[in-house]
Amino acid sequence: MTGAEPSRPRLRPGLAVTPLREGLHLRGRDTSVTLEGSRALPALWELLRERLGEEDEDRPGVREYVEAAPGTPRLDPADPRVDAALDALTAQLRAHDLLTEYPAGGPEPAAWLGASAARPGPAAAALAAARPVVAAADPEGPLATALISALHRAGALPRPCRDTGLAADRVVAVAGTPPVAVAVARTAEGGFVTAPAEPERARTDAESIAVRMDRDTGSAPAEGATGTTGTTATATTDRMTDRMTGASASAVTALLAGAAAQRLLCAAAGLPDPAGPEEDPRLLPGRPAVLVALARPPHASYRPWVTGPAAPSSPSAAPAGDLSETLRRMGALTDPYLGVLDAPRPDDLPQLPAALATCASVAGPLVAGAPRTDLARLTAACRAAELHLGEGIRGPVSVGAGAAHALSRALRRAALATAGSSGTGQALGEEEWREHPQARHWWTVLTRHLEPPMRMTVHRLASEQAYLAVVRDPAGGTGPAGATARAVEATPADAAALAALGAVTRAMAADHGPAGAVHAAFSGAEAPLAVAGAEPAAWTDEGWTDRWLTGIARREPELCTALARLTGLRPEPWRPDGSESAGPVLAGLYACGFTVLAGQGGPR
Repeated sequence: MTGAEPSRPRLRPGLAVTPLREGLHLRGRDTSVTLEGSRALPALWELLRERLGEEDEDRPGVREYVEAAPGTPRLDPADPRVDAALDALTAQLRAHDLLTEYPAGGPEPAAWLGASAARPGPAAAALAAARPVVAAADPEGPLATALISALHRAGALPRPCRDTGLAADRVVAVAGTPPVAVAVARTAEGGFVTAPAEPERARTDAESIAVRMDRDTGSAPAEGATGTTGTTATATTDRMTDRMTGASASAVTALLAGAAAQRLLCAAAGLPDPAGPEEDPRLLPGRPAVLVALARPPHASYRPWVTGPAAPSSPSAAPAGDLSETLRRMGALTDPYLGVLDAPRPDDLPQLPAALATCASVAGPLVAGAPRTDLARLTAACRAAELHLGEGIRGPVSVGAGAAHALSRALRRAALATAGSSGTGQALGEEEWREHPQARHWWTVLTRHLEPPMRMTVHRLASEQAYLAVVRDPAGGTGPAGATARAVEATPADAAALAALGAVTRAMAADHGPAGAVHAAFSGAEAPLAVAGAEPAAWTDEGWTDRWLTGIARREPELCTALARLTGLRPEPWRPDGSESAGPVLAGLYACGFTVLAGQGGPR
């Protein structure tokens, strides 16, 4: 059919209606609305059903209520006022997407299309022409059979195809012009369904996802793309049987087949993919989502796949504007099934007097400390990414939620490397920093409550508005290696407070963290993200963390300018080009809008 052919309005399949004393409550697939204001609305609804040709056996109405409820007016369809009211009710249904257009004459589209498609007729025509092909090493296997059955029920006419190049636990379905494909696979723990993509891309995506899930969940190794036959295929099936009983295996197979059929047919018919970031905040706009299913306990959800191909029309992700958005993107980077980094978590670490978060890194367990848990998680994730990317390359690497954040981290690290354990000239007196509420608080926590015999020195760096604070154990060694904590900030008090906080979190990590853990200290580089979009209460002072971080963020541009003059640092963005050994991590960071800076300058 074409858009010029006549159509007729119909209520969307699955629409439910509840009569109210003076109105109606309507519930559709993705929306609901309550219409109130007249006792005539239930009776008006019955007239509208008759006008639209809705049959009682197809859609139960509210006739019983209209006939039984006292005071319900009787409406005359010939009355012009009733006709106008019907038009108004129809307009409300259209406005809330509870009414759609069906083709006049010809077969009625499948109910699922009527419930979800903006134009069910053209969508049904596209599916009729799609002719899905289901490829599997064994087209009569349980997964291929279930997918073929799901496509049949959805109104498509699939054709099975034997492909010995596919693993025994994997099926690829292709449909439409130009062709689009999804891959579905069972694993020892459950299975997954890829995002719709070009056929070859779907196959390579499935291979990458199988490897990733095998690594992260400890499930049985996925077989290679060169195929599994005979003994190898039997071994794969046996491993699945060990993890899933017959009932759970059947349920997971049916779920995966239904999800694969839905994603494939939605893509072929031009309908939105069921995995949408507007419905699940864990997913990222323009990035693929993979359905991951588990048998024990039964669970299925769409997970972000940050190293997958972006939608062709999607621009590169912009930097996160605030801490909330940064943490959301961190969740995608550290997804337990498809992520590229371990997720920082508080676990059973203490959150007072400071907050701690821990994660795995290439250098071993990592513990980060900060004034708040969310900031500790951010610090841990950035440091873990830096350690990973720094393996095997020369020069420092800095990771940030955006260019400014990454540069702030890089400049502080360079300034600390340049300054060593002291600045220029004599140390400032304690009066320069001791009376600041944050410096006093963290120094008191360090020296009275944790009770290590520490000393604090604060120096100005050259003639710049930048200060180095060093916390040292007098019994320790000399030089930077003997310092317990160091910080570079725009004021003596900020530097002292953050150095003391770093010493506190280091002591907490040593007492409560994993043995030999790498420590990552919080710095003022994270302050702009922490306070973006928020204004501290007028009655607070810098004794409150939010107010203090707001002040640090306000001083950040001038500090970065001063540190750039001191260090001469001019790092360049490091973007993925497909050749780096750290490719998945770098690609994932870039896909999520993070910035990676490397080196002192020049091309990378």
